[in-house]
Amino acid sequence: MRFRPVFLLLFLGLSIPLLSHAASPRTCLVVGVSDGDTLTARCGRSGAYEQVKVRIAAIDAPEKAQPYGQRSRQALSRLCYAEKAVITERDIDRYGRTVADVRCNGEDAGRRMVAEGWAWVYDYHGIAKKRGGDLFRLEATARAQHLGLWADTAPTPPWDWRRERREPPRNHHNNGGLHPWGDVRFEPLS
Repeated sequence: MRFRPVFLLLFLGLSIPLLSHAASPRTCLVVGVSDGDTLTARCGRSGAYEQVKVRIAAIDAPEKAQPYGQRSRQALSRLCYAEKAVITERDIDRYGRTVADVRCNGEDAGRRMVAEGWAWVYDYHGIAKKRGGDLFRLEATARAQHLGLWADTAPTPPWDWRRERREPPRNHHNNGGLHPWGDVRFEPLS
C-alpha cells in the first residue's frame, strides 16, 4: 500500500485546529481565589459552564496559613475576583489544576503578584525563562524595595514551608525520633 499525500493533508487539516484550540486563550469569570497563585474560574456559556481550577504559571505564593499568605490571597482577589480573566493554558499540574498565564483587567496577574512582592518566581519547566526572564527582575526589585512579603527579613519560600510541614516533627528528647543514635549522617566510604 502506497502512502498518499492526500491522507497527510487530511490528517494535518484535522489535527492542527485541535492542537491550536488547546493553547488558545479562554475568557472566563473568576469566581474564587484560594491563595496568591490559585483561582477558580467559570468558563463557557450559560447553561454549559465549566469550573476550572487555575494555578498561575511561573509564580509560587505563600500558603494561606503561612505568613503573608492571607495578604497575598487578598492581592490576587483585588486584581481578579469577580472579573473576566483571559486564561492561556500551559500545562496541567499533578493536582489536576490548569497551569496558565492569567490576565485580569488587561494585566498579567503573575507579573503583578511578583512585582508587588506577594509571590516568588517559580521557574517550573523553565516557564519564567521562556517568558523573557522579566519576572526575575521584578522579584529582585520588589525584594530591594521591601515590598509585600519582602518586608520580612527572611521570608520562607512556600516550597520550603510545605516541605517542613510534610516532614515528621523532630523531638530532641528521643534523638530526633529517627534513629537510636540520633541525627547522625553516614558518608559513603571512598
